Formats: sequence, structure tokens, C-alpha cells
Amino acid sequence: MIARGGNQLLSFEELRDFITSRMRLSHIYQPLLIKTLVESGGVATVRQLAGSFLAHDESQLLYYENTLKKMPIKVLTSHGILKREGELVTLGVKKLTLEQKAEIKKLCEQRMQEYVAARGLSIWDYRMLDDSPVSDSLAYRVLKEAKGRCALCGATKDDRPLDIDHIIPRSKGGKTVHENLQVLCSKCNRTKRDKDDTDFRKIVEKEHLEGCVFCDRPNDREVFAENDHAYSIGDGYEVTVGHTLVIPKRHFEDYFDITWEEQKGIHDLVRIRKKQLQDKDKTIGGFNVGINAGKVAGQTIMHCHVHLIPRRESDTENPRGGVRGVIPGKMNYEAIQ
Repeated sequence: MIARGGNQLLSFEELRDFITSRMRLSHIYQPLLIKTLVESGGVATVRQLAGSFLAHDESQLLYYENTLKKMPIKVLTSHGILKREGELVTLGVKKLTLEQKAEIKKLCEQRMQEYVAARGLSIWDYRMLDDSPVSDSLAYRVLKEAKGRCALCGATKDDRPLDIDHIIPRSKGGKTVHENLQVLCSKCNRTKRDKDDTDFRKIVEKEHLEGCVFCDRPNDREVFAENDHAYSIGDGYEVTVGHTLVIPKRHFEDYFDITWEEQKGIHDLVRIRKKQLQDKDKTIGGFNVGINAGKVAGQTIMHCHVHLIPRRESDTENPRGGVRGVIPGKMNYEAIQ
């Protein structure tokens, strides 16, 4: 056992010797922990270390924090490999060169893979390691093609972390190849896990449709507000003054094909524009909010859009029934009872 006290640090050779000769594994936690600390410059919080054990699986962070404290941190501290003060964990080794860091990481990877080879991938349950990790270049390609959005809900990195997901899970024989990878946010990926092999990239076939007036954006109209998912402009044939369209940036024909994140982005802009209009015009007493979904419902531009129509006391003789007026004779429902 290596005995170290105070500020005395291990040498590179001593750490290497411990990893290669004297580290006894009951799991891969110890080499993974050392490798993670080397990658983070030698210092990290327990929370950060827990995050490295499970990537973005938030539901398991507490479990891994407790696991770290009970086993690998405790064991490695007793060997003098780590030092811990509260939630801060430090690799108790003298400053390593780049070459030394690379060797320690390689040795840890070897010990992890040896353990996995002997015990089987089932040690990780659905969080199993893969001999073919997603390379940085492959991850970049997949993210670029996805426009930096979750294929299921449309979230961006500003909403939550984005993961590279295996469409056919690795546990079911899925390969780490381009055609089997898609972008899912941490929430959608955690929900999916390895339960199905749905290719969510097919939700939207085209991000941008050439010649679509809303994909290209009308250049003769002011953009009132926008966010990651949508923008708002005035209607070219307004029903009342202030009639506004809120339009998703991705090309969807049907409102019911829009992802949850994009629906939220649209309705955020509806609320923003409502406030803008009411602050500017005190005669506005109400609004109609409407969507034409499909030609039979009156949709003429086949890129989904939401109408926000300000209403004033004098704009129609009898407004009772509101949007029921899309069917002639059905607006005044009292008269047809």
C-alpha cells in the first residue's frame, strides 16, 4: 500500500505501477475515476465525476454519487491515489506531462476493457460500454446534419444536453456507424433507452423547402420576434390591424407534425406578440388564435403557421361564436339549436 500524508504526491511511476500491478477491481469504477480526473486536470467535484459515469442520465446521478463515495473514492483514497475534501476530489499525483496523461488514460482503458471482457457487458445494464465509441468527427457530422436539434422533440443545446443515440441500440446489435446514429436530447434519449429502434430523423423529411414563402421568409415584412424554433411577421392580407402570423422555422405542412419544443416556441411568440399589440393599441379587447391544418380546413400556404388576430369592439356587428364562423351559418349556435 502507498502511504502518503499531507501534501506529498505520488510520482507518475507510482501511479502507473498501481494501475498496472496492484489495482484490484470489483468493477471498472476505479480506473474510470482515475481516467476522468486525469482528463479534468486532476481535480473535480463528486457531482462532476458522477456525471462522467453516466453521461447525461440525470435520473441516475444520485445513485452514482453514492456509489462513488461508498466504493472507488474510499478505496483509492486509502491507497493514497486520491485526496478528498468534502465534495472535492483530487488526484494525489505530481503534475503529469501530456505523454504521461495519455499513458495513464490508456492503462485505465485497458484495465476497464479487461474487466468487461472477463465479466461481460451486462455489468453496465443498459449503460454498457461499447468497443466502438462515437468519434468526435462522426458526432460532429451527425449533429451538423441534425441542425443541432433533437430528432424527436426539436430541442437544441440551449434547452438541454444533446446525445448521439444509436437508433438500433448497441445492446441489440446496433453498430456505431453513421446510418445508425441520430441526435436526441438527454431527456428523449433517457426515455427511449434501449426499448425501441425508432428512427426519429424521419419525423421531418426536409428542414427547408425551396420556393416555400415561409421557409425563405417574406423580405417585405418586419420580423416582430423570433426564437430558436419560430418567428412572427404581419399577415400579408390582414383581417384586422395587427393580424400576425407565427411560423415554425423548420418546414412542416401540418401543425400536428410539429415537435413539442417547436409548439412551445410558437406559443411563446404568440404570447409575446399579444403583449406587444396590447401595449401599442389599447382598443384591442380580445384575440382569435387559429390554425388552418390542411386544404379542406382552408390552408393555402402549405407551411404550418398560426394566426393571431386582434379583435376590437367595432370590427364586426356580432362577434358571438368566434372561430365557429369558419363554417357559414354555424357561428351563432343559439340560432341553430
